[in-house]
Amino acid sequence: MKKCAVYIRVSTDKEEQKKSLIHQKELFMNLLAQKGWDLYKIYVDVETGTKSNKRPKLQEMIQDAQEGKFDLILAKELSRLARNGRLSYEIKDLAEHNGIDIITLDGAINTLSGNTHLFGLYAWMYEQESQRTSERIKHVLRVKARKGEFKGSVAPYGYCVENKKLKIRNDYTPDVVRRIFRSYIAGKGFDRIARELTEERIPTPGEVAGKANASRVWHGSTIRKILENPHYTGDLVQQRETTISVTSNHRKKLDPSDYIIIENAHEAIISKEEFMLVQQLIKERQRKRPHAKIHLFTNIAFCADCGKSMHFKANRKGYVCGNYNKHGHTICSDHFVREDELINVITNDIRQLFSLLSVEEFQKNIEQKVTKILERDKKKLSKINDKIEALKQEKINALRMKVNGELSEEEYQLLIEDNNQQLAKLMREQRELNEILTHQKNINFKELMAQLEQFIQAPKLDEEILHKLIERIEIKEDGSPRIFYRFSNSYISSIF
Repeated sequence: MKKCAVYIRVSTDKEEQKKSLIHQKELFMNLLAQKGWDLYKIYVDVETGTKSNKRPKLQEMIQDAQEGKFDLILAKELSRLARNGRLSYEIKDLAEHNGIDIITLDGAINTLSGNTHLFGLYAWMYEQESQRTSERIKHVLRVKARKGEFKGSVAPYGYCVENKKLKIRNDYTPDVVRRIFRSYIAGKGFDRIARELTEERIPTPGEVAGKANASRVWHGSTIRKILENPHYTGDLVQQRETTISVTSNHRKKLDPSDYIIIENAHEAIISKEEFMLVQQLIKERQRKRPHAKIHLFTNIAFCADCGKSMHFKANRKGYVCGNYNKHGHTICSDHFVREDELINVITNDIRQLFSLLSVEEFQKNIEQKVTKILERDKKKLSKINDKIEALKQEKINALRMKVNGELSEEEYQLLIEDNNQQLAKLMREQRELNEILTHQKNINFKELMAQLEQFIQAPKLDEEILHKLIERIEIKEDGSPRIFYRFSNSYISSIF
């Protein structure tokens, strides 16, 4: 939730200015209620606007901003904050350096949406024309993007540009891209993949593009950039980032809803399913902070009791709980399982799963259970949505009482803190339920059977097939596994 500082300046303390003060407070209160933002403090100066040293509340707000006490500054218009160029620059720099946004109610300034071209009304006179030129260029690029034209200066590795369209190169580079995706699915990290490509002297993207200063060394960041590039699925995805302002070299990533996407604009190197699997794996491995990949079940096998990853012990030819391995019996037991036994159990389990799913009646039984659980989760989600709306209304009421003086600063902050904690918990549950519902709707038995049949025909459990079929394995205290299959987001396991 954004915490907002409201700055109000009135020229005098005459009666008409007092009415203006009340009116401005009402305007800000309506905006905060509409956006669902929290009020940190209202700073009111009764002074002229040309010099900051005569405005104690402005100085107080600047000090609070430097200490990171709020996220957003609201003012009626730019002139209420500053009328001279120097001060406007100071406030702009202050906001940028402390990660604080600025919005004026007249629409002139809104750094949340990138609207800063009128900031520093007089000092930025020449910049305004540059900004308009920049916007015209961006508009032209957006039009080209919507036509499906690739507007980048360098094509993604594995592609070239012909007639403003991406085309797969007729050389080894598309196979390198496919190898990178397969290697990551098999459990290799960014740096390990990069090291292997460097050792094999495979030309880097810079070298292929003919850059004068191209490095011969592959880096993990380059591998990640390739793995996260949606162009490899055949979709043209542009406008993913933009410059912060015409005076800044810094760029910021745009919200995915602002991307310009042309589906199937060119030939794909990687399937959409494989690409989405890699994105999911990237998120999971960030969250799990895995150890270096060494053995088959590293990063996928976990202790069923404490949740720690299982560590391979060469002298025992198997895996033990990470907590036990580090701290002994005081934290957890060993949960030991031999690697060959785990491979046999999983291989047999997949064979049995394939056999069961081959029976039409069994599929119908699962589909019925899916429908029941789907309806249950929809009702639960509806209740959560109602609670969220009630808490949002409670915030609006508290804000109104605060502005009207019916709540003290301390009472308001306590109420909002409690409200935000409840909202955060409910919104987390809402997000998790939405993800579960999406997975439940997307159970694809045809795709599932194809993956299982691929394994049945060549029943060798290697890293690639393991990570394609299985999301997580939990080892119980007696060494037996609990298997969570990736294609169902652990759902098939719960049905069994």
